[in-house]
Amino acid sequence: MKRRTPAVEYFYLILGSFLIGFAIKNIYDPVNLVTGGLSGLAIIFKDQFHVPLWVTNTALNIPLFLASYWMKGWRFIKRTLVSTVALSVSLYIIPEMTLFPAEDLFLVSLFGGILVGVGTGLVLLPQATTGGTDMLAVLIQKKIPQYTVPQVLQVLDAAIVIAGAAVFGVRPALYALIAIYACAQVSDGILEGLKFSKMVYIISGKNREIADTIITEMNRSATELSGRGMYTGEDKNMLCCVVSKKEISQLKEIVRKFDKRAFVIVSDVREVLGEGFIEY
Repeated sequence: MKRRTPAVEYFYLILGSFLIGFAIKNIYDPVNLVTGGLSGLAIIFKDQFHVPLWVTNTALNIPLFLASYWMKGWRFIKRTLVSTVALSVSLYIIPEMTLFPAEDLFLVSLFGGILVGVGTGLVLLPQATTGGTDMLAVLIQKKIPQYTVPQVLQVLDAAIVIAGAAVFGVRPALYALIAIYACAQVSDGILEGLKFSKMVYIISGKNREIADTIITEMNRSATELSGRGMYTGEDKNMLCCVVSKKEISQLKEIVRKFDKRAFVIVSDVREVLGEGFIEY
């Protein structure tokens, strides 16, 4: 697979950080939507102590970076340092604007979650983060290795969301959960691929005829796998084939044409790399 150049990866870092910064400053902050992370703490500090968002984000990240450099080394923090600085810069230079009515919290949380999800996905593609609780979770997990980094991160972010609920009320905190969910779904889609396909397993006595028709009529291929039926004790061969979502009906018709009693298993596939799908 063709590697991204460092210039492209740093472009992703900066663009993703600015998208996150825009969403925090002009979508989350105006309605006091605390979705976890140091950005959530920054929103709380701004409301309680009138501290600018970028100041809190920078001040809280400095000791984390120093501790990370001391414990993990420069290689661990160098890309995250770029994205963290970009996030603080974005919070400083992006002008404040009113995008949504304050009472429409559902639209705010949904659109904000999508925008932050895109930004987070772009930052994670080059294997970096925006610092904050992500980095803190790594440092804490080093001291309590019986827990995973995601588990520690969930506890940290949950604590910040609860703090937001204590300051701004339960209603914004509940809408923050919508934003968190939307962010996770979008960022996962960017990382894992959005071009969904279908994987089909076919158990039939007409595998040769079915495979030949798949090749000639659909311009797809199939792989024959050997197996044994545990109920009958007989050796059986199974076809494995990956097709696009729009081709699944045609494939079923081909199977039905040759063997109406064939056993067919259809499952979702997140991403397929190779000829006929996503090119390397």
